[in-house]
Amino acid sequence: MVSRKGSDMKSLLKQKDVIGFVTLALGIIILPFFVESSYHYIVLNVIGLNAIVVVGLNLLIGFAGQISLGHAAFYGLGAYFSGILTVNYGFPLWPAMAAGMLATGAVAFLIGYPALKLRGHYLVMATLGFGIIIKILMGELEQFTGGHDGLIGIPALSIGSVTFDSDLKNFYLIWTFVFLCMLAARNLLNSRVGRALRAIHGSEVAANSLGVNTSSYKVKVFVLSAVFASIAGSLYAHYITFISPSTYDFYYSIEVVTMVIVGGMGSLWGSLFGAGILTIISEALQVAKQYHVIAYGVFLCLVLIFLPEGILIGFYNLYVKRKLQKAILKKSATGK
Repeated sequence: MVSRKGSDMKSLLKQKDVIGFVTLALGIIILPFFVESSYHYIVLNVIGLNAIVVVGLNLLIGFAGQISLGHAAFYGLGAYFSGILTVNYGFPLWPAMAAGMLATGAVAFLIGYPALKLRGHYLVMATLGFGIIIKILMGELEQFTGGHDGLIGIPALSIGSVTFDSDLKNFYLIWTFVFLCMLAARNLLNSRVGRALRAIHGSEVAANSLGVNTSSYKVKVFVLSAVFASIAGSLYAHYITFISPSTYDFYYSIEVVTMVIVGGMGSLWGSLFGAGILTIISEALQVAKQYHVIAYGVFLCLVLIFLPEGILIGFYNLYVKRKLQKAILKKSATGK
């Protein structure tokens, strides 16, 4: 009986995922027909870039239970590795992006291997310190990075004769990567690795006692989340064609962590929602940038107080609860 219920639940989850991915694919194809201005494309593209970072970060925070405040650095490393290789050394575009992913993954391994032995606020401080160091290096290594003035002249990505040199073309490119990253993350979570990550999140001590190599899995998911951020960073660099250290500061790390929490920790679809709603709020506050961080803080507090599971999961749970209450009332009224 229990195994049958478990099988039914798995089937239901797979069905929901299929519906979700089909809806996402249709949205990517159809949405441009309703977008009227270049500004709206830019906002959608920024949402997509943030979503890639947040999906990777949710694997680390929401599923493995490890907190990082250094993902702005990985986002920046992807952008700078790709930009420097193409501008300064004439690398082909896609190999430069792949090299950026590998280099960022290697840096994440070197940082994550010792840092992930720490727990709680010690891990947070370690990743925060790493992020600050990387931002300083971006500004000081002027010969390679262009310094605080930034790196200019980064070429747009292309496939054959198609160059992604417009907001519309970049919309399709960026959101194709969002789709692929979501699909990769979902497949990972449905595998043995996903079960191990959930066990670590539940109780690292219990997972260890069951034979799960917690240290190995934590480092692996940390590296993977960094690679996701690197992909977004490379796409950003070749989309904007200019990068500077100011983009990759501590506040961006706070933003993406907030997106994970608001969307729902442990929810991949919540990652998209969190990235979308907070990017839109950020854009709406461009006219009052001094209140940007305050607004984020207030919004985060409200979510944590009233919908601690995140907005998407929170509203879904409220909907299910209300539906159950109506069913119980109806049953008690009819006496059946």
